[in-house]
Amino acid sequence: MKDEDISLQSKVIDALKTIYDPEIPVNIYDLGLIYQIEVENANVRILMTLTTPNCPVAESLPDETKEKLKEIDGVGDVEVNITFDPAWSYDNLSEEARIELGLD
Repeated sequence: MKDEDISLQSKVIDALKTIYDPEIPVNIYDLGLIYQIEVENANVRILMTLTTPNCPVAESLPDETKEKLKEIDGVGDVEVNITFDPAWSYDNLSEEARIELGLD
């Protein structure tokens, strides 16, 4: 990965940490909803999941994620794909999220 892409990936992660699931007071990155981040030639591809397939924000959260990432200086195209394989579980939570939710 080129230095520019590594720098951009860091900015992508920072941006993802500003997006929250409205039902859980934890950002989508620490919640473990982001399975993969690919940055290549300023284009960003995200593979993410939702807490459940019937999540109330199933329609809006991927769009919000895409729009937030497009705001980053230097980002070209943004693609956000949803998967439920593997299904999200509490094991996906970061240490920060576990503390925030009182699980540790």
